[in-house]
Amino acid sequence: MTAAALAPATRLRVEAINTYYGDSHILRDVSLEIGAGETVALLGRNGVGKTTTLKSIVGWLRPRTGSVTLDGRELVGCDMMTIARAGVALVPEERRIFTNLTVAENLKLAQVTARAPGWTLDHVYEKFPRLRERLGNKGDEISGGEKQMLSIARALLQDVKVLLLDEPTEGLAPLIVREVESVIREIKAAGITTLLVEQNLYSALAVADRCYIIDQGEIKFEGTPEQVRSDEELRRRYLHV
Repeated sequence: MTAAALAPATRLRVEAINTYYGDSHILRDVSLEIGAGETVALLGRNGVGKTTTLKSIVGWLRPRTGSVTLDGRELVGCDMMTIARAGVALVPEERRIFTNLTVAENLKLAQVTARAPGWTLDHVYEKFPRLRERLGNKGDEISGGEKQMLSIARALLQDVKVLLLDEPTEGLAPLIVREVESVIREIKAAGITTLLVEQNLYSALAVADRCYIIDQGEIKFEGTPEQVRSDEELRRRYLHV
Protein backbone atom coordinates (compact mmCIF):
# COMPACT_ATOMS: atom_id res chain seq x y z
CA MET A 1 0.00 0.00 0.00
CA THR A 2 1.36 3.43 -0.92
CA ALA A 3 1.96 6.28 1.50
CA ALA A 4 -0.75 8.26 -0.28
CA ALA A 5 -3.22 5.46 0.36
CA LEU A 6 -2.35 5.56 4.06
CA ALA A 7 -2.73 9.33 4.38
CA PRO A 8 -5.88 10.54 6.14
CA ALA A 9 -8.67 11.97 4.01
CA THR A 10 -8.53 15.76 3.83
CA ARG A 11 -10.94 17.33 6.29
CA LEU A 12 -10.07 21.02 5.93
CA ARG A 13 -8.64 22.47 2.73
CA VAL A 14 -7.58 26.08 2.21
CA GLU A 15 -6.82 26.91 -1.42
CA ALA A 16 -5.12 30.10 -2.62
CA ILE A 17 -6.99 32.49 -0.34
CA ASN A 18 -6.29 36.21 -0.52
CA THR A 19 -7.47 38.20 2.48
CA TYR A 20 -7.33 41.94 3.01
CA TYR A 21 -7.72 44.41 5.85
CA GLY A 22 -9.15 47.34 3.93
CA ASP A 23 -6.65 47.95 1.12
CA SER A 24 -3.86 46.02 2.86
CA HIS A 25 -3.23 42.64 1.21
CA ILE A 26 -2.47 40.33 4.16
CA LEU A 27 -2.77 36.74 2.90
CA ARG A 28 -1.36 35.97 -0.53
CA ASP A 29 -2.52 32.73 -2.15
CA VAL A 30 -2.35 30.85 1.16
CA SER A 31 -2.98 27.12 0.76
CA LEU A 32 -2.89 24.36 3.36
CA GLU A 33 -4.75 21.18 4.16
CA ILE A 34 -5.37 19.05 7.21
CA GLY A 35 -6.28 15.39 7.17
CA ALA A 36 -9.00 14.00 9.41
CA GLY A 37 -7.58 13.54 12.90
CA GLU A 38 -4.32 15.39 12.14
CA THR A 39 -2.75 18.09 14.28
CA VAL A 40 -1.09 20.66 12.06
CA ALA A 41 0.94 23.66 13.29
CA LEU A 42 0.99 27.00 11.47
CA LEU A 43 4.23 28.69 12.48
CA GLY A 44 5.68 32.13 11.91
CA ARG A 45 6.74 35.33 13.59
CA ASN A 46 4.31 37.91 14.94
CA GLY A 47 2.30 39.80 12.36
CA VAL A 48 2.89 37.52 9.37
CA GLY A 49 -0.68 36.28 8.86
CA LYS A 50 -1.24 33.34 11.23
CA THR A 51 -4.28 34.68 13.07
CA THR A 52 -5.63 36.19 9.84
CA THR A 53 -5.58 32.68 8.38
CA LEU A 54 -7.69 31.38 11.26
CA LYS A 55 -10.11 34.30 10.97
CA SER A 56 -10.42 33.64 7.24
CA ILE A 57 -11.33 30.01 7.90
CA VAL A 58 -14.07 30.76 10.45
CA GLY A 59 -15.62 33.62 8.49
CA TRP A 60 -14.45 36.42 10.78
CA LEU A 61 -12.76 37.75 7.66
CA ARG A 62 -13.90 36.89 4.14
CA PRO A 63 -11.17 36.10 1.59
CA ARG A 64 -11.62 38.07 -1.62
CA THR A 65 -10.52 35.07 -3.66
CA GLY A 66 -9.80 31.42 -2.96
CA SER A 67 -11.59 28.56 -1.28
CA VAL A 68 -11.99 27.03 2.18
CA THR A 69 -13.73 23.65 2.31
CA LEU A 70 -14.73 21.35 5.16
CA ASP A 71 -15.23 17.78 3.96
CA GLY A 72 -15.70 19.24 0.49
CA ARG A 73 -18.27 21.85 1.57
CA GLU A 74 -17.40 25.43 0.61
CA LEU A 75 -17.22 27.78 3.60
CA VAL A 76 -16.16 31.05 1.95
CA GLY A 77 -19.22 33.26 1.86
CA CYS A 78 -20.86 31.58 4.86
CA ASP A 79 -21.36 33.56 8.06
CA MET A 80 -19.55 32.66 11.26
CA MET A 81 -22.59 30.96 12.81
CA THR A 82 -23.06 28.70 9.79
CA ILE A 83 -19.38 27.75 9.83
CA ALA A 84 -19.54 27.04 13.57
CA ARG A 85 -22.60 24.85 13.06
CA ALA A 86 -20.72 22.96 10.35
CA GLY A 87 -18.21 21.95 13.03
CA VAL A 88 -15.36 24.48 12.96
CA ALA A 89 -14.51 26.01 16.36
CA LEU A 90 -11.97 28.75 17.06
CA VAL A 91 -10.36 29.11 20.48
CA PRO A 92 -8.96 32.65 20.20
CA GLU A 93 -5.83 33.93 21.87
CA GLU A 94 -7.98 36.13 24.16
CA ARG A 95 -9.78 32.95 25.44
CA ARG A 96 -13.12 34.86 25.67
CA ILE A 97 -14.65 33.03 28.57
CA PHE A 98 -17.39 34.67 30.66
CA THR A 99 -15.42 36.08 33.58
CA ASN A 100 -18.57 36.93 35.58
CA LEU A 101 -19.74 33.30 35.47
CA THR A 102 -18.31 30.35 37.37
CA VAL A 103 -16.36 27.62 35.61
CA ALA A 104 -19.38 25.33 35.99
CA GLU A 105 -21.70 27.98 34.50
CA ASN A 106 -19.32 28.56 31.56
CA LEU A 107 -19.36 24.84 30.79
CA LYS A 108 -23.12 24.47 31.22
CA LEU A 109 -23.75 27.43 28.93
CA ALA A 110 -21.52 25.94 26.24
CA GLN A 111 -23.37 22.64 26.57
CA VAL A 112 -26.81 24.26 26.36
CA THR A 113 -25.92 26.34 23.28
CA ALA A 114 -24.18 23.48 21.43
CA ARG A 115 -25.63 22.80 17.98
CA ALA A 116 -24.98 19.09 18.63
CA PRO A 117 -23.54 17.29 21.66
CA GLY A 118 -19.80 16.75 21.78
CA TRP A 119 -17.84 15.70 24.84
CA THR A 120 -19.84 15.10 28.01
CA LEU A 121 -19.14 17.06 31.17
CA ASP A 122 -17.77 13.88 32.75
CA HIS A 123 -15.34 13.53 29.84
CA VAL A 124 -14.28 17.16 30.26
CA TYR A 125 -13.69 16.68 33.99
CA GLU A 126 -11.67 13.54 33.27
CA LYS A 127 -9.39 15.32 30.81
CA PHE A 128 -9.33 18.66 32.67
CA PRO A 129 -9.19 17.64 36.37
CA ARG A 130 -8.03 21.14 37.29
CA LEU A 131 -11.36 22.53 36.06
CA ARG A 132 -13.28 20.15 38.31
CA GLU A 133 -11.39 21.68 41.24
CA ARG A 134 -12.38 25.19 40.12
CA LEU A 135 -16.07 24.67 39.32
CA GLY A 136 -17.21 27.24 41.86
CA ASN A 137 -14.67 29.88 40.87
CA LYS A 138 -15.60 32.72 38.52
CA GLY A 139 -13.71 33.18 35.27
CA ASP A 140 -11.73 36.10 36.67
CA GLU A 141 -10.65 34.02 39.68
CA ILE A 142 -8.74 31.32 37.80
CA SER A 143 -5.22 31.30 36.34
CA GLY A 144 -4.29 31.93 32.72
CA GLY A 145 -3.70 28.24 32.17
CA GLU A 146 -7.07 27.38 33.66
CA LYS A 147 -8.73 30.00 31.44
CA GLN A 148 -7.12 28.34 28.42
CA MET A 149 -8.31 24.90 29.51
CA LEU A 150 -11.81 26.27 30.06
CA SER A 151 -11.86 27.89 26.63
CA ILE A 152 -10.81 24.63 24.96
CA ALA A 153 -13.27 22.60 27.05
CA ARG A 154 -16.14 24.88 26.01
CA ALA A 155 -15.34 24.20 22.37
CA LEU A 156 -15.14 20.44 22.91
CA LEU A 157 -18.60 20.32 24.49
CA GLN A 158 -19.88 20.94 20.98
CA ASP A 159 -19.68 18.57 18.03
CA VAL A 160 -16.35 19.87 16.75
CA LYS A 161 -14.87 18.53 13.54
CA VAL A 162 -12.01 21.04 13.29
CA LEU A 163 -10.54 22.88 16.27
CA LEU A 164 -8.53 26.04 15.59
CA LEU A 165 -6.23 27.00 18.46
CA ASP A 166 -4.70 30.49 18.43
CA GLU A 167 -1.62 30.75 20.66
CA PRO A 168 -2.85 28.33 23.36
CA THR A 169 0.35 28.59 25.45
CA GLU A 170 0.75 32.37 25.20
CA GLY A 171 1.78 33.84 28.54
CA LEU A 172 1.66 30.54 30.43
CA ALA A 173 4.23 29.20 32.88
CA PRO A 174 6.30 26.25 31.60
CA LEU A 175 4.49 23.75 33.85
CA ILE A 176 1.09 24.88 32.52
CA VAL A 177 2.42 24.76 28.95
CA ARG A 178 3.10 21.05 29.48
CA GLU A 179 -0.46 20.59 30.67
CA VAL A 180 -1.85 22.34 27.60
CA GLU A 181 0.32 20.15 25.39
CA SER A 182 -1.16 17.11 27.14
CA VAL A 183 -4.67 18.43 26.44
CA ILE A 184 -3.84 18.85 22.73
CA ARG A 185 -2.61 15.26 22.63
CA GLU A 186 -5.89 14.14 24.21
CA ILE A 187 -7.78 16.07 21.53
CA LYS A 188 -5.75 14.29 18.88
CA ALA A 189 -6.40 10.92 20.51
CA ALA A 190 -10.12 11.72 20.34
CA GLY A 191 -9.80 12.06 16.54
CA ILE A 192 -10.43 15.82 16.39
CA THR A 193 -8.69 17.62 13.54
CA THR A 194 -6.65 20.54 14.89
CA LEU A 195 -4.94 23.56 13.37
CA LEU A 196 -2.58 25.09 15.90
CA VAL A 197 -1.13 28.60 15.65
CA GLU A 198 1.71 28.86 18.13
CA GLN A 199 4.62 31.18 18.88
CA ASN A 200 6.19 28.61 21.20
CA LEU A 201 8.01 26.67 18.50
CA TYR A 202 9.11 23.70 20.55
CA SER A 203 5.70 23.28 22.13
CA ALA A 204 4.14 23.22 18.66
CA LEU A 205 6.69 20.74 17.34
CA ALA A 206 6.02 18.47 20.32
CA VAL A 207 2.37 17.93 19.36
CA ALA A 208 2.13 18.50 15.58
CA ASP A 209 2.05 15.85 12.86
CA ARG A 210 2.96 18.37 10.16
CA CYS A 211 3.94 22.04 9.97
CA TYR A 212 3.46 25.02 7.71
CA ILE A 213 5.50 28.20 8.01
CA ILE A 214 3.98 31.49 6.90
CA ASP A 215 5.93 34.70 6.29
CA GLN A 216 4.58 38.02 5.05
CA GLY A 217 1.28 36.39 4.22
CA GLU A 218 2.73 33.57 2.12
CA ILE A 219 3.30 29.91 2.91
CA LYS A 220 7.05 29.33 2.73
CA PHE A 221 7.38 25.76 4.02
CA GLU A 222 5.40 22.58 4.47
CA GLY A 223 6.94 19.58 6.18
CA THR A 224 7.43 17.59 9.35
CA PRO A 225 8.38 18.77 12.84
CA GLU A 226 11.68 16.91 12.45
CA GLN A 227 12.52 18.91 9.31
CA VAL A 228 11.93 22.14 11.23
CA ARG A 229 14.02 20.96 14.16
CA SER A 230 16.94 19.96 11.96
CA ASP A 231 16.98 22.95 9.57
CA GLU A 232 18.75 25.78 11.35
CA GLU A 233 18.64 28.07 8.30
CA LEU A 234 14.89 27.62 7.96
CA ARG A 235 14.35 28.53 11.62
CA ARG A 236 16.69 31.50 11.42
CA ARG A 237 15.10 32.88 8.27
CA TYR A 238 11.43 32.55 9.19
CA LEU A 239 11.19 31.91 12.93
CA HIS A 240 14.16 33.82 14.38
CA VAL A 241 15.23 30.87 16.52
